[in-house]
Amino acid sequence: MAGKSNKGRSRKVSVNSTTSSEQPVSSDTLLKDNVTASEPPKVDSSGVPDKVESSGPKSELTEHETLNTSSQPKQGDLHLYPVSVKTQSGEKLELQLNPGDSVMDIRQFLLDAPETCYFTCYDLLLHVKDGSTHHLEDYNEISEVADITSGGCSLEMVAALYDDRSIRAHIHRTRDLLSLSTLHASLSTSLALQYENAQSKAPNPGDAARTDVPELDGLGFMEDVAKSLGKLLSSSSKEIKCVESIVFSSFNPPPSYRRLVGDLIYLDIVTLEGNKYCVTGTTKTFYVNSSTGNVLDPRPSKGGSEATTLVGLLQKISSKFKKAFREILERKATAHPFENVQSLLPPNSWLESYPVPDHKRDAARAEDALTLSYGSELIGMQRDWNEELQSCREFPHTTPQERILRDRALYKVTSDFVDAAISGAVGVINRCIPPINPTDPECFHMYVHNNIFFSFAVDADMEQLSKKCAVYTNSNNQSGHETSLFCSSERVANEMSHGDSMDSNGEACSGSRIGDHDSVKESVQGSVETPLAESEQATYASANNDLKGTKAYQEADVPGLHNLAMAIIDYRGHRVVAQSVLPGILQGDKSDSLLYGSVDNGKKICWNEDFHSKVLEAAKRLHLKEHTVLDASGNVFKLAAPVECKGIVGSDDRHYLLDLMRATPRDANYTGPGSRFCILRPELVTAFCQAQAQAAESSKAEGEANVATDSSKAADVEAPVGTEAHEAATSDDNQGVNKEDTNKDNEVCAASSVKRCETHEEIVFNPNVFTEFKLAGSQEEIAADEENVRKASSYLLDVVLPKFIQDLCTLEVSPMDGQTLTEALHAHGINIRYIGKVANGTKHLPHLWDLCSNEIVVRSAKHILKDVLRDTEDHDLGLAISHILNCFFGSCLAVGAKLTSSIQSKNQKKEQASHLSSGKTLRGHARWKGKASARKNLSSYMNVSSEALWSDLQKFAKLKYQFELPEDARLRVKKASVLRNLCQKVGITIAACKYDFNTATPFQTSDILNLQPVVKHSVPGCSEAKDLVEMGKSQLAEGMLTEAYTMFSEAFSILQQVTGPMHREVAHCCRYLAMVLYHAGDMAGAIMQQHKELIINERCLGLDHPDTAHSYGNMALFYHGLNQTELALRHMSRALLLLSLSSGPDHPDVAATFINIAMMYQDIGKMNTALRYLQEALKKNERLLGEEHIQTAVCYHALAIAFNCMGAFKLSHQAP
Repeated sequence: MAGKSNKGRSRKVSVNSTTSSEQPVSSDTLLKDNVTASEPPKVDSSGVPDKVESSGPKSELTEHETLNTSSQPKQGDLHLYPVSVKTQSGEKLELQLNPGDSVMDIRQFLLDAPETCYFTCYDLLLHVKDGSTHHLEDYNEISEVADITSGGCSLEMVAALYDDRSIRAHIHRTRDLLSLSTLHASLSTSLALQYENAQSKAPNPGDAARTDVPELDGLGFMEDVAKSLGKLLSSSSKEIKCVESIVFSSFNPPPSYRRLVGDLIYLDIVTLEGNKYCVTGTTKTFYVNSSTGNVLDPRPSKGGSEATTLVGLLQKISSKFKKAFREILERKATAHPFENVQSLLPPNSWLESYPVPDHKRDAARAEDALTLSYGSELIGMQRDWNEELQSCREFPHTTPQERILRDRALYKVTSDFVDAAISGAVGVINRCIPPINPTDPECFHMYVHNNIFFSFAVDADMEQLSKKCAVYTNSNNQSGHETSLFCSSERVANEMSHGDSMDSNGEACSGSRIGDHDSVKESVQGSVETPLAESEQATYASANNDLKGTKAYQEADVPGLHNLAMAIIDYRGHRVVAQSVLPGILQGDKSDSLLYGSVDNGKKICWNEDFHSKVLEAAKRLHLKEHTVLDASGNVFKLAAPVECKGIVGSDDRHYLLDLMRATPRDANYTGPGSRFCILRPELVTAFCQAQAQAAESSKAEGEANVATDSSKAADVEAPVGTEAHEAATSDDNQGVNKEDTNKDNEVCAASSVKRCETHEEIVFNPNVFTEFKLAGSQEEIAADEENVRKASSYLLDVVLPKFIQDLCTLEVSPMDGQTLTEALHAHGINIRYIGKVANGTKHLPHLWDLCSNEIVVRSAKHILKDVLRDTEDHDLGLAISHILNCFFGSCLAVGAKLTSSIQSKNQKKEQASHLSSGKTLRGHARWKGKASARKNLSSYMNVSSEALWSDLQKFAKLKYQFELPEDARLRVKKASVLRNLCQKVGITIAACKYDFNTATPFQTSDILNLQPVVKHSVPGCSEAKDLVEMGKSQLAEGMLTEAYTMFSEAFSILQQVTGPMHREVAHCCRYLAMVLYHAGDMAGAIMQQHKELIINERCLGLDHPDTAHSYGNMALFYHGLNQTELALRHMSRALLLLSLSSGPDHPDVAATFINIAMMYQDIGKMNTALRYLQEALKKNERLLGEEHIQTAVCYHALAIAFNCMGAFKLSHQAP
């Protein structure tokens, strides 16, 4: 299973973590509670970063004790036993195995080992000490076959026969091995190697380190971020060429008479010596045949070279290959283990190197591009994603080891599903995959590929904006058009969605966000404002909510209640929802498959006692109330879920719950038209329940204000480590932060998990209040349910939101960019629609107001840019993107005759086309650009001007976020940071070159290099590891270093087994392990763990993520603690560059980083340089935070220490 690819190697790393001499590796992870680069309080009385001399209770933890604690038996601990392996080539090597390892794990270990990395087709034999031999099947666990704990066991690799599939896999594996493209070297690693080489050449390394420290150019490039874009990308490792080419020969496929004697494939190979060979691959070996011209001669050549592997054959026929292949293996062996591991879902890069490298001939690359299907599964060998997922969920999970195996299987299957879904969605949008209902309107097309169901969601926000624009321009005339269009569209949609042939598919579609046949019209006051998409199609919001609801029910993990795998892919302006196929739904099995819920908005409701009992169990865990509703006939049903959910029994007899758009109650603060999918976040529901429980337990009836105070005190107790650095909550982890940040703020108390469970039973919400569905029960009960939801909504508005704004102002929470701001909002239970209120509440702090307003601008621009991309031909994509970017960042005039808004003009034409075609093509949903209905204006994006674009941005911000963008927003926007944010949200990749934002057109078409899909998914995490991390954090806060180290090590061990090393939560553990070792005085051990975190962050979050920046800052502090100041300053330089890209130069974290840099210069005697950085930090803090802020006081204190060190005692006295 690929998720554990480096488990064996990682085990060794974790066991020897404090003694290994491996080079530190950068890992980008959340540094919230870590000793971060911008950590002002970590300054001792002499003005240098505190190295935490081992004193007091913290000195109790020694290296020896650390290792002892990590080797004690504990949950998820790895008990490793040596097993020798005899390879196909006759060599011997030893593996450290666990009885719970599967044979697939062993194969992965062997695939990673240099001695066996090129063997792919073999059987494994297990020899036991009693003399018996067992043939191992791939899915067996070792413990099922023999007991390796008693020793005396050995493995033998025996060559197996190739077939068509395995021989192609072998050739692809060989090609991968001959490339260094899979090696992702971190800049931190290269910096450490350069420093080590320089020190080894210096006559007196200690002196050289302290005297030849260069000054950073940080003060310079912070003010010119655009010029520094090229510095972000580290130069890729130089390729080592082993062979000129390995391609499939044009002799393929083998003629039938050669197939009968075992020929499977022919290859044309050109070696570095220039020799050309035709190689035959058979069921047993590879050999050079005698073919020379255009006629196949299958006889072996006179040299008689043959081998069981392709690498073995190449080593025999080419001496240069043998030497180069050895160099490649050595290069990979010297790299940090984490740099060789592949990330399952790597982040998109918004920058690529400039100048663009030459595109060279590569026949192998061309073959792969033309032969691999979308979803990378060959026809006839497609995976049954749903069966795999549900089978994994049914794994036993009573013991810790069983839970680890189950979590690992779920993580691997879900990650593979998301990867296949991305490929399939790209194929759907590029029109490579035909729909299964081609006679329906394009907006209702559905697709099935690789056993994944694809459907489209529409951007209802753009629909609302276009309607608003229409109302602004021609309200009287247009309103009539809107009403008639709405009715005709509704009729067509209902005809299409309720047709006999597609009825069963309709149920699947509803789960897939297309067959959501909700004909509900909310309080139709002003039908103009009611989006069409809300009544007939999945919207962006409903797809998001469905994903969150699906994830919530998966985490509830009720036996017998199943959900489909799901992912959302945004590409080229389209949103595609991918789901695993519900068993039997496409075959139209049994019409009574709907057992629970409703497919027609509550007109007819189905109910089943067995299904209800399972849904009720999930409801208890999700704070949902069992309540009664009425159908159209007045029948009463008792439900514990939203009315529109659909409980279906599949052909596999499993119970599936679909359409979970409202797994939490409606937001009572948003109940007007257009707010149907405005629901509360699950984090807020949990926080509210805990706050209410606290109020009840404390028997204080003063109200929610006291609850907020109590919970904030609990948060202060929980996070003393975070207070060491003001960026302690700089960013949040999608999977781990919810627990981390909610524990840190008003919503989390120190109550035990038992109390929380009791709380869940006591405080529950009716998900169907404030909806159009008819509720049964007494008026008092309904009113009480509504009041309960109102209280939770008020708690968000009156308690959580003000507390969050207060935390922002005090830097208790300090997001750096739009992504970390969004994660911080979500972790505190605040929906992004409240960002306008956050911005208005932080007007007095420029960096926070800029951060919020820039995020609003980017999110508004994202919708407008996507709308343009949807209506752009393939050959105009580069032109369209560059033009919109020029309008956004420059001062670009429209090319068309009328300087009108593209949004307004396009949607008016869409409405006319839709009206005239009797609803055949619904507004805004025409996707196939070749059709007449979509050929409105082949270059409609050229009608956009800067003025029109910014006018639309202001309207969108007002409509969506209730935020008034200032008139000079174009001038105030932080252009480099906003460009980065927008590119990441839309999937655009641009050239990493200098952009002059002062010109009218800063972007050329040649600067747009790629357009990539952006994905949202519900890949499961590991709750046990999260709990261990939380326990470790509380112990670390109390100074219990040994116990904290044990907890973090256990979490690290479990996560290594579940997700493999390339995961954000693994980086999380590495960060905390580094903190513990730092506090214990073990700088070398701290650097090693921090290095791992940095590598993971770079690979999983991105090179320029704020957490990566803080990882570099932490590395710098640790290196400085070892008196390696030059290396520390180089890491600080990188941290400053990354901070400048994500937040711009005006941010308190930048000022805090300046202070740390000044302390380093001060420590080596460069006082003038130190003063420059301190004065710059003081200016920033005074401008951003004010003269009375604590961070400003820290600057004055640092200046006083600096003047004191210089002997300027008067200035020292005046500085504070």
